[in-house]
Amino acid sequence: MATKKPKPKIEKVEREYVIPLRRETQKIPKYKKANRAVKTIKVFLVKHMKIYDRDLKKIKIDKYLNEFVWFRGIKKPPAKIRVKAVKEGDIIQVELAELPTKLKFKKLREEKIEAKAKEAINKKKTLKEKVQDSVRGKPGGEKKTEEEKEEEKEKVKAGAEATKQLEKLQAKQMKTQTGGKAKQKTQPKRMALEK
Repeated sequence: MATKKPKPKIEKVEREYVIPLRRETQKIPKYKKANRAVKTIKVFLVKHMKIYDRDLKKIKIDKYLNEFVWFRGIKKPPAKIRVKAVKEGDIIQVELAELPTKLKFKKLREEKIEAKAKEAINKKKTLKEKVQDSVRGKPGGEKKTEEEKEEEKEKVKAGAEATKQLEKLQAKQMKTQTGGKAKQKTQPKRMALEK
């Protein structure tokens, strides 16, 4: 008898589909059409990308695809949509095959912002490392002498004493005021009401 050879698992499958949405969205009221369009995309992909347990949670829709479906509002989703689906294991990532110009610019802007944020984080990390190196006395940072350290401690103590003195003065002033904060008038009384 011939022995069966195990089929090699395909790790990544990419496909493009044109998904018709009009027939499914015609069946329901206007105020639910965009929601049904998103669900229709998921159901279509579960069927065609061979997810055997029919779990819609395994379909991950790209935010730009979702924005394209909702672009004209809840009452008027597109009649059909062209998507690119990538299956990795059991999870399917879905995105628009061709981004409209408005979404292209939005995507570029967001990528630019993310790149700047990453640069800022990296810059902070390098600065932190330099500061730590200088404190530890590694090359690239100067060692602080004991006199400088003592001076810094004295400055901190002097600052703490000054804040305590200010707080005491403010407390004395509050005691001498009649009624404290509660009885301070913000606006003068109107003459007609005093009579």
